[in-house]
Amino acid sequence: MPSVSMTVNGRSVSGDVEGRTLLVQFIRETLGLTGTHVGCDTSQCGACVVHVNGKAVKACTMLAAQADGAEVLTIEGLAGGADLHPVQEAFRENHGLQCGFCTPGMIMAAVDMIERHGAGNLDEKTIREELEGNICRCTGYHNIVKAIHSASNQMAGTAQAAE
Repeated sequence: MPSVSMTVNGRSVSGDVEGRTLLVQFIRETLGLTGTHVGCDTSQCGACVVHVNGKAVKACTMLAAQADGAEVLTIEGLAGGADLHPVQEAFRENHGLQCGFCTPGMIMAAVDMIERHGAGNLDEKTIREELEGNICRCTGYHNIVKAIHSASNQMAGTAQAAE
C-alpha cells in the first residue's frame, strides 16, 4: 500500500492509502477531519471543497496520492484559533447557511474566489457564476451571495454591506 505525506492545516500528516483512496476519504476517515463533507459522490455539489496548494478543489475528484507533498487547507484550518475567518464570520452574520451541510464547501470556495479576484472586487453576478459548482438545497443562495460580498468588502477594508 502506498504511503502519502502532506501538510494539512499546517500540520504534517502521513498515512498508508489504497491507490483508489480519494482525498476526501483520507481527510475524513484517516485524519478524522469531518468538516469536509461528502454530498453527491459525483463532484456535482461542492460540499467537499478544500484548498490544495492554494487552489480550491473538490476533494472527491482527487486521489489522496495526488496530494502527496501538497499543502491542504480544510474548513477546520481556516479560522485563527477562536477567531473566525472573515468569510466564516460573514456567513454567520448574514445567515448564509440553513442546514449547514453545504457551508464548509461554500466557505472554502468563497475564500478561493476572494483570493483570486481580490478583496472588494466581487459583484453579485461574479459570485453567482463562481458558485455554479456548489449546490445548496436550502437557502436559495441570496444570503450566501450576500455573505460572500460582505466578506470580500470587509477583507478589503471597505466594510460595505451587500445590498
